[in-house]
Amino acid sequence: MSDTSKPAQVSTEAVSEKPRKRGIAGHCARFWWAYLIGVIVVVVIVVPVVLLVAVPKIAQSKLDEAELTIDRIVMTNSQPDKFTMTIDSVIRSDGKVHAKIEPFTGHMFVEGDDRPFAAVNFPETTSDAFQIVNVTQETNIENMAAFTDFNKQLLKSTDFKVRVEGDTGIHVKGIDRRYPVTFRKTLTLAGLQTFEGTEVFDSEIAIMGFPDGNNFRGKTRIPNRSVVTFEVGNATFDTFLLGKKVGQTFLDNLILKPGNDNVFPMRSKIDNGAILDIMQKKPYCETGIVPFVLVGTKVVNDGKPLSYFAEALAAGEQTVPIDL
Repeated sequence: MSDTSKPAQVSTEAVSEKPRKRGIAGHCARFWWAYLIGVIVVVVIVVPVVLLVAVPKIAQSKLDEAELTIDRIVMTNSQPDKFTMTIDSVIRSDGKVHAKIEPFTGHMFVEGDDRPFAAVNFPETTSDAFQIVNVTQETNIENMAAFTDFNKQLLKSTDFKVRVEGDTGIHVKGIDRRYPVTFRKTLTLAGLQTFEGTEVFDSEIAIMGFPDGNNFRGKTRIPNRSVVTFEVGNATFDTFLLGKKVGQTFLDNLILKPGNDNVFPMRSKIDNGAILDIMQKKPYCETGIVPFVLVGTKVVNDGKPLSYFAEALAAGEQTVPIDL
């Protein structure tokens, strides 16, 4: 009997797969705690670092980049230990950081000298791109030697550098915090070049002397190339001719303003013999122009001696050609 082979039956069971969760959502669901820690790290560490380190550095950097220009300095009411000072200045910046700078005291130094010669009380300012800052104040002379040296530099120099420096605080808009910063600027100021270019005109000589006891008088025009106006007062100069002292010259009520319009009466008491002698020598007898040299000896304002001006005027010789 032959066996009949039956075909093998294969049963197939349908298995339904569960849908997979979206990758990112699942990842976030499993590791939410890691993200929470990351947020906490940012809030606890990164934000304070930005507020305590980055913002102050940016604020100081922007303050350093700002430009200070002094348009005018006026020194009036000159007294032995104080004077009234007006400073007109402009601060320029890029204006990108909105902030306020607290009022502060800016100490002024001649570059290379760590002794402050004056202090300026700056008002509250902002970080606007263009800002006018004008200050008028009574200024006490706290370091007489430094202030005297400043006047010497101003008198003799073509130009010289002055540093303004002071600690203050800055408040950045949107951040309720004060950041300490240092205002530090170095400026180049024009000097007086020892009044080079001074002229004497309308001169008169009286051999027998004028009623006031002097024997020479005229008018003098004194150039001021700086931005500084200063009230000097009454100045006395020793007067030299060919290296020999021949008398004294007096200029009263001196207030020197920037420009070439400073005209004052002058008077001198000169040795007549020295004048007669030099007028017999060439080239003076041909040109009639005699080179007098003036050296300051005394400055008095409102009856009080001003040593800081007197020493400055004594530190430099001023040659004044006079047509006799």
